[in-house]
Amino acid sequence: MNTYLDVAVEAAREGGAILLADFDRPRQITYKGDVDLVTQTDKRSEQAIVTRLRDHFPKHSIVAEEGGGQAGASAFRWYVDPLDGTTNYAHGYPCSAVSIGLEEAGEPLVGVVFDPFRQEMFTAVRGEGAFLNQKRIHVSNVESLATSLVATGFPATKREQNPNIRYYWDFTLHSHGVRRDGSAALDLAAVACGRFDGFWEFGLHPWDTAAGILLVREAGGNVTRFAGAAPYRPGDPEIVASNTRIHAEMQKLLAEVGSSKSDPTK
Repeated sequence: MNTYLDVAVEAAREGGAILLADFDRPRQITYKGDVDLVTQTDKRSEQAIVTRLRDHFPKHSIVAEEGGGQAGASAFRWYVDPLDGTTNYAHGYPCSAVSIGLEEAGEPLVGVVFDPFRQEMFTAVRGEGAFLNQKRIHVSNVESLATSLVATGFPATKREQNPNIRYYWDFTLHSHGVRRDGSAALDLAAVACGRFDGFWEFGLHPWDTAAGILLVREAGGNVTRFAGAAPYRPGDPEIVASNTRIHAEMQKLLAEVGSSKSDPTK
């Protein structure tokens, strides 16, 4: 098995064990903004993951959500989200994950998303396919948006400035249903294994998507920005991921909603 993947899996399991151990304990919560919270578990999980990555790859760059990474000029860059779905976790809703992605010269190389509550380990290595608990996974075969189950998310901050409620409204009308579970990493993993047929969102951070986009692509899916065919890169302002079959339909609807000035709630 790929050495990078081995270490990422070990690190994800270590971080996930911390999430499980802390889940039923009183949560120490602080806020990075008005509503963007962080728990002590985020920090403990991140420290464990970053320490393991540093021990194995001391020259690699590490970008971690809570600031525990390390700068460097290496072509290899790790993106670490030690607890994707912090709001869920803080409220005792078991829908959170550890997400670890590795880029080489800006291209996704390794992706790991670990759901400790379901003990589901999603993994991918560029060119080698995507797996769930070591079994090969593929995106769904659903052919139309009308029969698709899709997912999205909403930001914790600047929610009044985010236009996604208009997109949510239209996708609800044009699909079989829209889910909002609060973890972009798990949403992308769900697209990769065919549970969701598509996903879109605004304003995600690189650590939210670095692992998940590789899972989707290696499972046969497509990940771009809202317009055009250029591949999505972590940090881009918007993302649309799909089973490939409904990608054009999703992009068409995204363009139509984006060009509309009407408020669908009125």
